[in-house]
Amino acid sequence: MRFALLFLAALLSMSTVAHAGDVVPFDDGWRFAKGDIARAEATAAADAGWQLVSTPHDWSIAGPFDEHALATGSGGFLPTGVAWYRKHFDLAPKARGKRLFIEFDGVMDRSGVWINGMHLGHRPNGYSSFRYELTPFLKDRDNVVAVRADTSAQPASRWYAGSGIYRHVRLIVSGDVHIDTWGTRVTTPSLDGPRATVKVESSILNESAAPRIGRLEVAILDPNGRTVGTALSQPMSLPAQRVTKLSAEAVLANARRWDIKDPALHRAIVRVVGEGGAELNRDEVTFGIRDARFEAATGFWLNGRNIKLKGAALHADGGALGMAVPLAFWERRLRGLQKLGVNAIRTAHHPFSPEVLDLCDRLGIIVMDEAFDMWTVAKNPHDYHLFFTDWSSIDARDFVRRDRNHPSVVIWSMGNEIHDTAYPVVTKSIIESLKAIFHEEDPTRPVTMALFRPNTTGDYQNGVAELLDVVGQNYREKELAKAHADKPTWKIVGTENSKNRESWLVVRDDPAYAGMFLWTGADYLGEADRSGWPAISNPSGLVDRTDVVKPEGLERASWWSEAPVISIARRITQRIDTSELPTMVGVAMPQPKGAGALADWTPADLSPHPEKVEVYSNAPEVELFLNGKSLGRKPRNADDRARQWETIFVPGSVRALGYDGKRKVGEAVLRTAGPAIALRLVSESTSVGHGFDDLAFVRVEAVDASGMVVPGAADEVSLSVTGAGNLVAFDNGAVADHTPFQSPIRKLKDGKALATVRGNGTNGSIQVTASAPGLKSASARIAAR
Repeated sequence: MRFALLFLAALLSMSTVAHAGDVVPFDDGWRFAKGDIARAEATAAADAGWQLVSTPHDWSIAGPFDEHALATGSGGFLPTGVAWYRKHFDLAPKARGKRLFIEFDGVMDRSGVWINGMHLGHRPNGYSSFRYELTPFLKDRDNVVAVRADTSAQPASRWYAGSGIYRHVRLIVSGDVHIDTWGTRVTTPSLDGPRATVKVESSILNESAAPRIGRLEVAILDPNGRTVGTALSQPMSLPAQRVTKLSAEAVLANARRWDIKDPALHRAIVRVVGEGGAELNRDEVTFGIRDARFEAATGFWLNGRNIKLKGAALHADGGALGMAVPLAFWERRLRGLQKLGVNAIRTAHHPFSPEVLDLCDRLGIIVMDEAFDMWTVAKNPHDYHLFFTDWSSIDARDFVRRDRNHPSVVIWSMGNEIHDTAYPVVTKSIIESLKAIFHEEDPTRPVTMALFRPNTTGDYQNGVAELLDVVGQNYREKELAKAHADKPTWKIVGTENSKNRESWLVVRDDPAYAGMFLWTGADYLGEADRSGWPAISNPSGLVDRTDVVKPEGLERASWWSEAPVISIARRITQRIDTSELPTMVGVAMPQPKGAGALADWTPADLSPHPEKVEVYSNAPEVELFLNGKSLGRKPRNADDRARQWETIFVPGSVRALGYDGKRKVGEAVLRTAGPAIALRLVSESTSVGHGFDDLAFVRVEAVDASGMVVPGAADEVSLSVTGAGNLVAFDNGAVADHTPFQSPIRKLKDGKALATVRGNGTNGSIQVTASAPGLKSASARIAAR
């Protein structure tokens, strides 16, 4: 079956929206086959038996997990290899004479793209977004785009990277005169109170045979969609086969600023207009008006306020969803981290998909946008170091051009723990080259990198750190503070930091420290090679793969959140005999000292024994009760240590009350759970759509007679999803569970698991049912839209 693209005729018939510059989704109707198939790029290749898929598509996440996988524990012991994608489409008659481009947000890895058997290009970096023009090779009917994605050379990454066309694909339709790839840049060169000057610059490519005359016409829309400013550039000659930059400025009298507390977004509607007023092309750019800067003595400032960056490094996988991550997953994760007080993220260690940055713009989350994990020195035998010399300038330029209009992005990072620093002459040359590209494409933001053991390689003395706009270092917070004390003109930021309290205190108490980025915000697939099989993921997050908050996350919230926080945990000083805790404690990265904590009042031993109770709270005073009896009231510790009480365990409840003077500001309770008697399903939404980015999250819990989640429950649960939807994935966050994520059968971990479902495009409702031997079944209903 061939898939015809009738969209062009539809778009061109709608005069209100049709213009030379339409963006058309190109995600549906791909055919997919694993294996390196000879001549699969040829138009006539036989693909009728290939699997029908939609992009984004990560085929590796389907497994199986294999101790002998070539990607090793770094890649989560999941499969890798070569795969092909093909898509057939027709051109509508009205599309003839237009230019057609295909744009990929990311193909993992070493991709090649063909149109009608003609090779368009190769991209070795699986995290790069890129665009190719299809026009010279198009036919009216049965055009075939073919993509080869190759992850066969392993190990190539230090974490799970996925395989295939794992991000969105689109077509872009334009005339001969059009704005170049990511060619519009919006800046605010002047901010004076509510008055703002907005400058719009567009790179115009004239692909016609003769010069043309063109100018920019710009309309600025405020967050409510009202036009609040307009601008015109002077008409200019646009030479044939050349790029010409046009710019225009608009003055806004009362501009609402983008801020973490008010993420107000403006839009610039940019029209390229030719002689006689004919529209040649248009672009639409979302941007924010804000003043973001780093100061040597006082750290980070946003709109005149000194803000400590309370950040978390994140990997791009979505746990059970792999690397093809719906936006609904990201929104749930980022909102959850915000509740813990996180106000910034670092993209570890590569460009993320553009919609994640869109989401950070909307949510008011600050971003450190990172480009590379290695330069010329390898971290794995088959990683990007093989391509850095030839491709890094291209990848860096595209990276900045793509992301520079996001107000959430306040700083660029050009590398993480780069091992080239052992060779300072080489390192300084690369820094100067990359920094020049970053500043050319975006002169408004500073550039940093995550220095790796700079005191060992002499980066603070040999001129390497001196080249950075903001000096960043991973861990060893006191070293960076000392470097700043020695050179007070340096601006500094913690690019990667442990969750130890001592690390936070250094950053908290030094005004020069702009902030820190914890390793990590969430557990992620891969980087399990140090733990080894059977581990498949790294458990270093504030939350697990299903976004259940760990005690470390609860404690962090008591330090970082501006809202009242109070929560309780049992401090575990001896390792206990479970399959998970030793792995969670023995992580490779620096983490909180001690064996950990458990947020429950249901120890394995229910007989009387000593317990140490911790309360994480930002309340000035906390009083703890055991079965209604006060164990005393304690003030907040100046060094942010958790408040602790030693007591003898008895079944029942521990309750903490937070006070600000006489005013109660919060309460938390832990109760002893009884045996599990039933399952409970908690749907976090009442309805769900059927698009890729739509997901409904259903929490699966084992509960006792009083409705308490039973921490030790590990029952095997069977899910049934019927009606107008399908099960997408089922996960419990366990580090060493090898059940396929698509399986409807999975054991609970700590009495919990998480199911994700999506509508199937039909009307009606989705019925989710959970059952387990010996437990009462549960069901939930979600409307499909």
